[in-house]
Amino acid sequence: MHSSPLAALCPAVAETRTPVPYPHPGSPHPNTQQYPQPYLRSKGRSSRGLAMSFTLPGDIRSALIGRTAIAAALKAHGLAPYIWPTTLAASELIAVTARMSPGKELYVSLRHRDDAFRLLVWDQHPHHLDPDVATLCETRRRQALWLLAAVVDDWGGEWGACEANPPQRGIKSWVQLPR
Repeated sequence: MHSSPLAALCPAVAETRTPVPYPHPGSPHPNTQQYPQPYLRSKGRSSRGLAMSFTLPGDIRSALIGRTAIAAALKAHGLAPYIWPTTLAASELIAVTARMSPGKELYVSLRHRDDAFRLLVWDQHPHHLDPDVATLCETRRRQALWLLAAVVDDWGGEWGACEANPPQRGIKSWVQLPR
């Protein structure tokens, strides 16, 4: 087992050791069959708009994969003018949620309907029983998303994070950007 190359943001997770899903830069080429592979399930064009979702490994390098997939989908749907804010939001959410739950899969969803983009990133971050740890964890998540907050505010959007509804566990972080 290896520790994560970056420290986890959550104080409770920071003390556990997690496997690194991908080797560090400079290591020999990996056998890609042994690592979890992201998959893309695009629902294509529909009268209701863009709808896509995919799962990524809990690694900050997954932010590039998510950003690339979302940019390609937006371009394919004739929404190229919105690539910059949407992919920046995706990169920030994926990178921060990966640091909150290192080594655990992330679920990413993008929808475009009613002249708005809605991006959701769900991580498997555990619920904290200690209120002080929960407050510190939430504070660190919000502070790490300062760039996201600035871009969303500049575009007139909204963002937030909340615990997933039972029976699901984890945190759902979301962004809504007007078109």
